[in-house]
Amino acid sequence: MIFSALLFLFLTSPILALEPTDPEHDSTHLSAEHHAVTPAHDGEEKVDITEVAFEHILDAHSWHLWGDHHNAVSFPLPVILKTDAGVVTFMSSKFHHDVHGTEVVEVKGQRFVNYKEGIYYASETANEHGQYVTFTEDGKEVANKAPLDFSITKNVTQLFLTAFILIFMFVSMANAYKKTGVTSAPKGKQSFLEPMVIFVRDDIAKENIGGGKHHKFVPYLLTVFFLILINNVLGLIPVSANLTGNIAFTLVLSVVTLIVTNINASGTYWKHIFAPKPAALWIILMPIELVGVFSKPFALMIRLFANIAGGHIVVISLVGLIFIFKSYYIAPVSIAFTLFIDILECLVALLQAYIFTMLTALFIGSAMEDHSHDEAHGEAAAH
Repeated sequence: MIFSALLFLFLTSPILALEPTDPEHDSTHLSAEHHAVTPAHDGEEKVDITEVAFEHILDAHSWHLWGDHHNAVSFPLPVILKTDAGVVTFMSSKFHHDVHGTEVVEVKGQRFVNYKEGIYYASETANEHGQYVTFTEDGKEVANKAPLDFSITKNVTQLFLTAFILIFMFVSMANAYKKTGVTSAPKGKQSFLEPMVIFVRDDIAKENIGGGKHHKFVPYLLTVFFLILINNVLGLIPVSANLTGNIAFTLVLSVVTLIVTNINASGTYWKHIFAPKPAALWIILMPIELVGVFSKPFALMIRLFANIAGGHIVVISLVGLIFIFKSYYIAPVSIAFTLFIDILECLVALLQAYIFTMLTALFIGSAMEDHSHDEAHGEAAAH
């Protein structure tokens, strides 16, 4: 209920700040930042729910809280660019609109354009698409080279926040164990974290890796579990960043899992991939097994990304029904469905953290398993 109320206020705050554009109409119209409002055929402005939804789930160079572009409440984030002339840094609040209405900033004799949240070099001439370009002496258009962007974006800021939360939780938990010992009853944060830590250690790592080899992977599995869980929970807050719904974040987690799995793989694992049996089907089985090495972490990446991003889009779309139909009568139905999805998202936040961690442990365990003894026993039985 709290998440639904916050989301409703988040989406309706631009409306409450506006005056009606037509005295003959009782409804007002949303004017959100970054072109979330588009003109209708009758001269009025209408809400573009697709634009609002994607603005919520995508990364940004500033952290927008609420309000439209006229009275938005937000705080800027540092922009760090590597250009041919060196490193350029400035705050995202330095962007201003030029005579063409384009957001630009001039730093150290260079001009940068904030083109749909991408930072580009710019000359003083724009083409018909609104992009700033450079022209050669014979008048041919040359695309500007985009600088390398190392900015502290909204997602990066939330990642730093999550790292601080993780360090605070586990360092304080470890200090508490040093004082009271591991045999005493847990108190405070220990009583909340200890069941989840034991669950990851015994029910995920030990069950899927086993053989006494799971101990060295417990720190990694704990990090993955709590990193995903904390960001899934933070993502339920409308003004937060959508980190686990960003495919770049899930890609990095999947690549790390791929590396950890294959570095610790046994010889039997590689033999099964590059010398599968029966030998007569090697030309068919080997490519399939090799693709399987990459398809497993790829499935991890897509599953987490799609479930989290899709859930956020559904919630925003349900609230957006109120503005699409322009009727308060649809509000009870919209809020009821939004509340249901919010409760479901709370379950999904925990479930996706568990699934990602469990499959990671399963992949590591299957790669480390040695089947040489079983193969030798099978060959002996055949003879």
